[in-house]
Amino acid sequence: MRLGAMGLSHAVPCPEGWQNRRLRFLTRINKPVRVDMPPETEVSFVPMAAIGENGGIQLDQVKPLDGMGDGYTPFVDGDVVVAKITPCFENGKGAFAEGLKNGIAFGTTELHVIRPAKDIDGRFLFYLSISELFRKLGEGAMYGAGGQKRVPEVYIKDFQTPLPPLDQQQKITAFLDRKTAEIDTLIAKKRRLLDLLDEKRTALITRAVTKGLNPDAPMKDSGIEWLGEIPAHWETKKMKFLFKGRGGGTPATQNKEYWNGDIPWVSPKDMKRQFISETIDYITELAIDETSTNMVPCDSVLIVMRSGILRHTMPVGVASRDVAINQDIKAMISIDRLSSRYLFWLIFAKKKSLLPLWFKIGCTVESLENRYIVNEALPVPPDDEQSQIISFALEVSENIKKIEESIKSAISKLEEYRSALITNAVTGQIKVA
Repeated sequence: MRLGAMGLSHAVPCPEGWQNRRLRFLTRINKPVRVDMPPETEVSFVPMAAIGENGGIQLDQVKPLDGMGDGYTPFVDGDVVVAKITPCFENGKGAFAEGLKNGIAFGTTELHVIRPAKDIDGRFLFYLSISELFRKLGEGAMYGAGGQKRVPEVYIKDFQTPLPPLDQQQKITAFLDRKTAEIDTLIAKKRRLLDLLDEKRTALITRAVTKGLNPDAPMKDSGIEWLGEIPAHWETKKMKFLFKGRGGGTPATQNKEYWNGDIPWVSPKDMKRQFISETIDYITELAIDETSTNMVPCDSVLIVMRSGILRHTMPVGVASRDVAINQDIKAMISIDRLSSRYLFWLIFAKKKSLLPLWFKIGCTVESLENRYIVNEALPVPPDDEQSQIISFALEVSENIKKIEESIKSAISKLEEYRSALITNAVTGQIKVA
């Protein structure tokens, strides 16, 4: 089945009693909304972040009508909204609009608004819009370059799908409401279990790096608020006497001789793992020789110093081989009695406490203040205890990681089942009583 001028096609058969219909004859797409309300009327405000993946809208933000200009997309209760830009479209961002403040909302301009006409049920249209069929074909219709690719309006207009009678649409919608709610409940429980495992890992490692592994060891006040009591035989010392910091830089991107070499180049986007040996980008020896980027040795502790992610968390990792770093990363290299890997586990476990202490006030982009970091007092256990604590923390982390991977695999399978169920139901490939 070909989709009009887009030249796209699909092979979904049309079930008996259904009709192949194009959305241009079933909906009104991106049509103006007539607003006849006083200017002080409150309406829902919906940025892209408030649009859920596979449904749902957060409606906690409201604004007066006269505060909404031409730079927003209006929609009303009963409309279906679909994110048009990558990667939001591919990720399934879209929703059936209901419960809007005074029945109307203004959202990001990166939304298509699809208004159902009399022959198509609004919630059936929503499920169709998040089906694999609609999304996969839409990816092929996107235009533009890189991160600015968008799904054109004509794709939605020309999208042709098998459509059952209205009463059957409503039965399918009720079936999917019930089944997706059951699946979403299971997924939510598993995600909560992931949160609990993360809390358990943090608690066990925090206890080890701040109290040691001997529960009977006498304690003393460390004099450091975020650290509390530590074993009486431990010392404390400022970071600057234990580690030296090293920054990095970015080689000129237009110089091809600097890129695609053999040297891992760490930037904040690589800081999603504890131990870092591979990166998204690699550079050459020439880049090291001629630019501001720096090599740092294996076992350096890597801290994200400048990134929007610092609003929420503080990524930290360990270089498990010699790497280069960019200007948004600080490497801490051991020069005295504290192991780099002990420092990593300490920061990893206590980052919620340390982030506000190290945060730099008054910056356009969220940043950490180097002088706060280097003047931070740290616990210094004896060498043999550091080694034991490092081994314990690694074992705890690896054991929990195995459980997490099993749970994430189960979540992935549930999400795949949810997606396939929706697609098969709205295209009539399964019978719904």
